Amino acid sequence: MPMITPFLWFDGQAEAAAAFYVSVFPDSAIHHVSRYSEAGREQHGQTPGTVMTVAFELDGQPFTALNGGPVFQFSPAVSFVIHCKTQAEIDHYWEKLGAGGAPEAQQCGWLADRFGLSWQIVPDRLVELLTGPDAAAAGRVMEAMMRMKKIDIAALERAAEA
Repeated sequence: MPMITPFLWFDGQAEAAAAFYVSVFPDSAIHHVSRYSEAGREQHGQTPGTVMTVAFELDGQPFTALNGGPVFQFSPAVSFVIHCKTQAEIDHYWEKLGAGGAPEAQQCGWLADRFGLSWQIVPDRLVELLTGPDAAAAGRVMEAMMRMKKIDIAALERAAEA
């Protein structure tokens, strides 16, 4: 099966973003940094010697960050989901990834980090409650979740039991 590697376009922040993400996720590392050369400068417009790509891994998932310039921006149309087992995990990722991000973009476990990349921080328990056999409980859980910014597992469970 082919490996799929997310390729993220930055405007001069690829190395800083990769270093930040590696600091947030366990078992993560930067593997390789490539730099622009004089070759192709007419097309890429970058200063020779500046970072072109950064190959990195977040908890086993490979990524590549590119300093491609200001042509493209991130959008919430694409996001990365972080599946969490505990409230402590949710709190960790919410605090770390949300620091310096866009507070207005925070809703229902979704946030944009300081680089504009969107993340969904989702407890496994939310999926269990939404897909369980009790449709009324699932509806209450959905209503509770829609009012949240950061997901609160205990509040979801209270909504399911109400």
